[in-house]
Amino acid sequence: MYSPDQQILVSEIIAALSYSLDLTQGQAGGHAVRSCIFGIRLANELRLPLAERADWSRTGWDSLRYAIAHGHTNAPFVQRVGKQYQAAVTQKQSRRELMQIRCDRGTQIARMLGFGETVADAIFSGDEQWGGEGSPRGLRAEEIPRLSRILNVAQSFEVFWRVRGLAAAEDMIGKRSGRWFDPEIVAALRSAMRRAGFWDGLSEADCQATVVALEPQERVLSLGEDRLDSICLGFADMIDAKTPFTYRHSNGVADTEARVADTLSLHPDQKRFPRRAALLHDVGKLSVPNSILEKPGKLDAAEWEVVRQHPARTLDILQRIPGFTELSEVAASHHEKLDGSGYFRGWGAEQMSLEARILVVADIFDALAARRPYRDAKPLEEVWRMMEADAPKKLDADCVAALKATKGGRDHGADVIALTDSLRQLSNTLTDEFCAGNAAAELLAKPVA
Repeated sequence: MYSPDQQILVSEIIAALSYSLDLTQGQAGGHAVRSCIFGIRLANELRLPLAERADWSRTGWDSLRYAIAHGHTNAPFVQRVGKQYQAAVTQKQSRRELMQIRCDRGTQIARMLGFGETVADAIFSGDEQWGGEGSPRGLRAEEIPRLSRILNVAQSFEVFWRVRGLAAAEDMIGKRSGRWFDPEIVAALRSAMRRAGFWDGLSEADCQATVVALEPQERVLSLGEDRLDSICLGFADMIDAKTPFTYRHSNGVADTEARVADTLSLHPDQKRFPRRAALLHDVGKLSVPNSILEKPGKLDAAEWEVVRQHPARTLDILQRIPGFTELSEVAASHHEKLDGSGYFRGWGAEQMSLEARILVVADIFDALAARRPYRDAKPLEEVWRMMEADAPKKLDADCVAALKATKGGRDHGADVIALTDSLRQLSNTLTDEFCAGNAAAELLAKPVA
């Protein structure tokens, strides 16, 4: 179990969680971290000041860029979605205005994770192009922050290098130098590639350790309890934003888990760890396509197998974080049952800790009480009837009774329920518009000319 005395670096947890967002964007595992490594080595080649190089090593860039599309703001949920819906459906706003929304929210997530204004500004301008054709402001040349220019080259180069090979990647940066990319940074990349060690530590097995090792020691940030909670909350929002049907699910499960823990009189030291597991339990679901998550009918065998594997993805992602071994096991157990009928490992009562049992009950309660593509939210009385029927064979009876004793309920508000059907159609629109709009995602779809 994670201990407050154990040192975890901010770069370690961001790098680990970035793997989940690689999956969401259809990238291979390690894309964000490798892009970061290329960026650091580019920064070294350009002899950037230490402060700017440290900003690179602390950030899983594509993780934060995914947050640009899905992060929360200070505005109420319905108000935010209403604005996006109007933009996407009525098309009264230009693509540049849509990108403005995306970038505004990315900078807020960067600040929430504790990064400074240099990082926030770099993210805001991450889709700008050297020739002035980018978004959201149409900045040109050196008007674009230097870190944004490095980001654009690094992530684009990583995609081409990994998918099409070095020759294609070099050809791409050459042809887009002066239009998409800063020529100085392209020249620096070509120079850096010839240096010893540039290609070291880029495999999926090695890249996370590589990026952490590249962080300047005098700028290392340790992960305190409050900051870790903030990061877990931020990623929970990103997970839940994948589809409108999971709006507030991770936070809802965490809140439900906390009520059960209080009722069972768990020691305060026992409560923080399972809450984090609840917030992150569905991180593996980012790998499941929305076409499956939002399918209104029954899943076929192949689709169901994809869904069944998302707890395994959760385990893989969270085990990358030092000190998260036990947390990852609990988080990945949220679909297990006491009689061994759950998934993905078919664990039974002997393998399931109290924290895991609480999480299973909290997850089922929140799921039943929420609307889904194939059904409406179930009345609370029916939810209790179904859960009590599964206890104690499948669900822990003490946990079910403890939750019922709290008289807990799940209330999204009538306005959210009314928007759900529209949001289902909007989800893919916004994902395509916001997530696939960056240079790296577009590169492979466009001819290099």
